Amino acid sequence: MKIAMSTPYYPPHIGGVEIHAKNLAEGLKSRGYEVVVVSSVGSDIVVPCINVPYSPIPLVFPNIKADIYHSHVPSPFFAKNFAKLSERYKRPHVVTYHNDVVIPARVNGCAVPALIARQIEKTNASIVTPILERADVILATTHSYAKTSQILTNYLEKVEVIPNAVNPDEFIPGVDAGNRRPIILYVGRLVEYKGVSLLIEAVADLQKEIDAKLVIVGDGEDRPKFEKLAEKLSVSATFTGKIPKKDVIEWMRRARILVLPSFSRLEAFGIVLLEAMACSTPVIAANVPGVSEVAKEGGMVFSSRVELVEKLKLILTNDKIATKLGKKGRRAVEKKYNWKIILNKVEKIYGELA
Repeated sequence: MKIAMSTPYYPPHIGGVEIHAKNLAEGLKSRGYEVVVVSSVGSDIVVPCINVPYSPIPLVFPNIKADIYHSHVPSPFFAKNFAKLSERYKRPHVVTYHNDVVIPARVNGCAVPALIARQIEKTNASIVTPILERADVILATTHSYAKTSQILTNYLEKVEVIPNAVNPDEFIPGVDAGNRRPIILYVGRLVEYKGVSLLIEAVADLQKEIDAKLVIVGDGEDRPKFEKLAEKLSVSATFTGKIPKKDVIEWMRRARILVLPSFSRLEAFGIVLLEAMACSTPVIAANVPGVSEVAKEGGMVFSSRVELVEKLKLILTNDKIATKLGKKGRRAVEKKYNWKIILNKVEKIYGELA
């Protein structure tokens, strides 16, 4: 069976959608499928694009014949081309809907006026809606996110939930979380909507009572801002910048807790949560649809800075709870968020459509 897959970006471009698409493509290839990935970078077929931030627009598009067309959105322009090909060749179109489009207040360091942001969101919805209407199956990564999406809620009758995943064998758990040093870890892009300022402020409150260390892994346009905030609040923080994956995993194995503090709907799942859980590291995440559903499998959620401080304090001071949450998260990854299991589910959908 030939699978044509489209995604706006593909590794080495960094992001959750990119990682998911790559693992899915490679997993399918390992099971004997012929997979051709079309993207703006790094893929089997790279097409020239107008490089609109987060949503490249293809200038040309290959005329690929396939048994199944599989698109990844929110960026709609690649999916729009696959929708046309699926209709031309009368073959099924599967769409993985990763997250809603919500324009942050700042993009690439520049403020985005609210009126312009709303217009971009409205335009995106007008493009992606016809794609979803004609899609044979829509894949969402969690029930809670699908049910609370203003767009997906109109198509729940053809939504199938297939979560993101990791390969557990790539992550060797560290010592029991209850025996680890008081390291609070953040891994991700250093941009405003990720909630890093909130985390730094919470750690500043926490360090008045507990000797804990904050480690921030990653880079981004707002790194200088976060470094100044940590310095201003006298937070014991290490900014590692971008580091190799093996070093990221090592930090996860050493940390007592990993925190994902974003309240934005751009954060729909949080693969970093699964990676930490695979290392038997407890997680804490913002209490928002999608992310909270995952975090509860191996940790806790919070709705305010005060509550975040309380949850941090609990895991840092209670060895039994830290160890229990770490082991619970690892089990969840092995039994539910494992690529072997997810590939079986995707294959089943393909088989029903072909």
